[in-house]
Amino acid sequence: MSNKLIDGKAIAAAIKKEIAKEVATLIDADKKAPHLAAVLVGNDPASETYVASKERACKEVGITSTTYRLAEKTSEKELVEIIEFLNNDPDVDGFIVQLPLPSHLNSDKILEHIHPSKDVDGFHPLNIGRMQLGLPCYLPATPYGVVELLKRSKVEIDGKHCVVLGRSNIVGTPLSILLSRKSNYGNATVTLCHSRTRDLNTIIQQADILIAAIGQPEFVKGDMLKKDVVVVDVGIHRIPDASNEKGYRLTGDVDFESVKEVVSKITPVPGGVGPMTIVSLLQNTLSASQKKIY
Repeated sequence: MSNKLIDGKAIAAAIKKEIAKEVATLIDADKKAPHLAAVLVGNDPASETYVASKERACKEVGITSTTYRLAEKTSEKELVEIIEFLNNDPDVDGFIVQLPLPSHLNSDKILEHIHPSKDVDGFHPLNIGRMQLGLPCYLPATPYGVVELLKRSKVEIDGKHCVVLGRSNIVGTPLSILLSRKSNYGNATVTLCHSRTRDLNTIIQQADILIAAIGQPEFVKGDMLKKDVVVVDVGIHRIPDASNEKGYRLTGDVDFESVKEVVSKITPVPGGVGPMTIVSLLQNTLSASQKKIY
């Protein structure tokens, strides 16, 4: 089974070494270290975990990390003021506003205030538009990470049928664009599926590469797949489990046990896509510090 696993931890570690080497070169040339900031509103546990992981990853590669922690009741005006401050701070190369935001804040409206040149999460409409056109931009971190996972695992995607489950603006939709565009690592034929898709099982059965980002625990079963499909599981869920000392187990959108004998390659949960999301954020921050795009 181990030869089938796409080890996101190992690939992320290799990329971190590459980033650390570039950062060291900058510092040796008397240039400042790249600086990544995060704005965290409220105390959502998953967001806290992600921001803590980002801070650790920055430290590993020599990137400066700053976190702005704001109260749950922070107003739109107050949040926009912080964003404008970061937009105009020459010491900060890129920053993220951690999602989800509290329900009284409009995420789309907030994200539009981030200057595209500092939008290292790749969510600003200008970066999304440039991605659509195949122009240089900051790519959304999770889709960027998935493409890098496939590339470094030597998964051939040119001309392959890639089925993406889930059409979110954070994962499914941008990923469908990246995989289908005319590029050195693209040219897949992509089917983007969602809650209104008819004959979903028939479409999944046709996939050479299946990317599950549907947000439903263990939705994909082994009997839904054709032999030797490549499966990328973007989902992560906590399932109550009394037998586990933590009281829960982590699982993805794929039923790993029923799928593992059918696939040629598969990402585990945890340890697959997750580590790559943070590494992609670091790669975007490094690019921002070197003004490679804007």
